[in-house]
Amino acid sequence: MLLSAQFIVSADFSILNVAIPVIGKDLGFALANYQWIATAFALASASFTLVFGKIADQLGRRRMLLIGMAVLVAASLLGGLADSPATLLGARILQGLATGIVIPSAMSLLTTSFPEGPLRERAMGLNGALLSAGFTIGAVLGGVLTGVVSWRWAFLINVPIGLIVLAVLPLVVKESRAERSSKLDLPGAVTVSLGLASLIYGISTLGEKGWGNTPGLIAIAVGVLLLGAFVAIELRVESPLAPLRFLSRATVSWGNLGGLISFTMETSAIFLMTLYLQETLGYSALTAGLVFTVMGVTSLLGGIAAPRIIRRMGSRSSLPAGLLVQGLATAALFLVGHSGSSVITVIVATSIGGFGHMVAIVSYMVTATSGLSNDEQGLATGLTSMTQQVGITAGIPVLSAIANSRISALRSHESSADAFLDGVTLAVLIDAGVVLGGALLVYLLLRQGRAALASPARALTD
Repeated sequence: MLLSAQFIVSADFSILNVAIPVIGKDLGFALANYQWIATAFALASASFTLVFGKIADQLGRRRMLLIGMAVLVAASLLGGLADSPATLLGARILQGLATGIVIPSAMSLLTTSFPEGPLRERAMGLNGALLSAGFTIGAVLGGVLTGVVSWRWAFLINVPIGLIVLAVLPLVVKESRAERSSKLDLPGAVTVSLGLASLIYGISTLGEKGWGNTPGLIAIAVGVLLLGAFVAIELRVESPLAPLRFLSRATVSWGNLGGLISFTMETSAIFLMTLYLQETLGYSALTAGLVFTVMGVTSLLGGIAAPRIIRRMGSRSSLPAGLLVQGLATAALFLVGHSGSSVITVIVATSIGGFGHMVAIVSYMVTATSGLSNDEQGLATGLTSMTQQVGITAGIPVLSAIANSRISALRSHESSADAFLDGVTLAVLIDAGVVLGGALLVYLLLRQGRAALASPARALTD
């Protein structure tokens, strides 16, 4: 049932992404504002997952999961009945808040239900596989619902499913909460949530309007200042939202860094290849989506295989290994061209990359939640959920801006088709470079963290 809740959330995300162009036209969104149908969701989700993870530890993880599912049902009903852009965006914000509650609550219930080791790794692997299946099935289902019935069912389908989860969940899942209660760090919660929201808003705005956009730059500066204030507050408050000793753990900090790199660059690569298939090869949106079906299967297999790989290599090694496979596969996408045969390159490279990506994702979730007490699991899973949402949100605007800048620079002396292809392949190459560099960095930092933990132990035995 816990895995079902997360499956619903991941499927909902991809269902709506497919429907965005139709929703925008039907409700009268300006073309430039289409992205806010997705960004409004991500702003709310990424900004509040850390806070809701901590609240779940204190008030009860099952209780918060039920609240999150109830909000998701209400928001989906509102979205399905929306008759204006404002109502639709309000529904998306509520869906983002619901996701920010559901994911850390379900994840912390999952991690506290299984002891650290093979059982938890297997549960995390199955969770990762279902998340991947949710994204893939959601994309296909979104296309079918939007094309055959109405985009409104991309929202309304959540209502009966959510009601079933609300009815069954209390019967099969026991309540779980931290043994020690503490006051909510309200100043920390406000500064981290507003800081993340401002940062994501700024990145999205720059991706849409260009690097020199003043409101976007101001939003990023405000976000950095607020996050700096959050760190200062955590150093002084009696019961911090995210104790710095927690954030200073190598597994937590560098594990989440690996997850951030993997999510940011994988979503960007798929987005770029979706544009390439439609703009360069002339595929329809539905056909372009079907090209990634094989990647959905290999990602599912990656989630299933990840626990075995982790047991053999250890999560500190399997995380950079997954990033390495993802990075090399992304680099192969630089070879695509105008020929229709390039679709084979896309299918093979994204399928291999999807497998590596899922191994990296499961590994980062295991790494970032290991060595922690049950009282800290809500905070840890809130942090991993925040990493996921920030990565999904930030990558596409940044890589799109890089591609668009290159395209604009080349249009004066190259054909539009050649300029577009050069822009996309440059962004893909940068994507691959970031992943490969991240794989090396995470490997070295996690190895250093392991050595630091081993040194005190050796000192005690000397």
